[in-house]
Amino acid sequence: MTNTNQQPVPAASPVIGEAEIAAAVRVMRSGRVVQGPEVAAFEEEFSGLVGGRHCVAVNSGTSALYLLLLALGIGRGDEVIVPSFSFAASANAVRLTGAEVVFADIEPDSFGLDPAAVEAAVTPRTAAVMPVHLYGHPAAMDRLTRVAGKHRLAVVEDACQAHAAALNGTPVGAFGTGGAFSFYPTKNMHALEGGMVTTGDAELARTLRLLRNQGMEQRYANEIVGANMRMTDVSAAVGRVQLTRIGAWTEQRRANAAHLDADITVPGVTTPPVAEGARHVYHQYTVRVPGVRDAAMAELAEAGIGHAVYYPTPIHRLKPYWEPDQKAGRFWDLPETERAAAEVVSLPVHPSLTAEDLKRVAAAVNALEVIL
Repeated sequence: MTNTNQQPVPAASPVIGEAEIAAAVRVMRSGRVVQGPEVAAFEEEFSGLVGGRHCVAVNSGTSALYLLLLALGIGRGDEVIVPSFSFAASANAVRLTGAEVVFADIEPDSFGLDPAAVEAAVTPRTAAVMPVHLYGHPAAMDRLTRVAGKHRLAVVEDACQAHAAALNGTPVGAFGTGGAFSFYPTKNMHALEGGMVTTGDAELARTLRLLRNQGMEQRYANEIVGANMRMTDVSAAVGRVQLTRIGAWTEQRRANAAHLDADITVPGVTTPPVAEGARHVYHQYTVRVPGVRDAAMAELAEAGIGHAVYYPTPIHRLKPYWEPDQKAGRFWDLPETERAAAEVVSLPVHPSLTAEDLKRVAAAVNALEVIL
């Protein structure tokens, strides 16, 4: 595969347009820049994306997960079942509460938690299960919620990569006890930085509002011990603009994915399957390249095709988890997780791609000499 004079096709392309800039400037000129009317409006408007649930804005997706666990009373002595094939924040949020992370294996198609593996991991100490809607594909929430209901477990959805994804018509973030979204710049929509907790429980929402704001609703009337994890009004204003565009962007991502599905035909590369009833929003378009993934990436780089591996090292093999588990004699048996980490590579799918970009991506994959 030879290099060309064409511009590289970027793996991601965060949007910060004139409307976002104008919204940020408007807020800064107003003087109300933290936890003000823009945040309240963003919460109300985002609720429409999650079936009308209560929404509580915070300063990051990690904070959203962490505060949700805290609000549920999860802490030392509890266990939370988490996939190892995810970004470390999923497990970090659990560990920060003092609870124990228990890793369960994934399903090979959706990359989400395997309900049978979750069932096998439940112990008397299990307090919650954390499905991750990885790459924008919903986890098997119908089966996972049945397992959770059987064992009376809280369901904490990590929807940080899955804005507007759904399963059988129900949006992610509306299945569990609560859900967490991220607004990091590379997500399907962003707020420069920020997060959102969603829940159908009004009392839980109130506790979350206390926890994000030093334990108080009224100034200096602290009710519980809390922290400063508030969202700024600048972020909320940007998020509100992005929210008006997430529908069109999502459809463009899905259309781009459909083009890649149809045009990538080389044997040895598996395009992303979509479960029946699932609405995949393609935060990432992730293919499998068994055996020769790293060599394939070198060829893609030479062809100017942006790509990335999410995630090359499963969480259970990262130092903060691997070393304590080894000392405790815990050895996780996660064959599908290990296989995915060795095979996956994500290709450009973002809405800024042109038709020519999509042709170049598919052509580069089809021309992989390491496979041919």
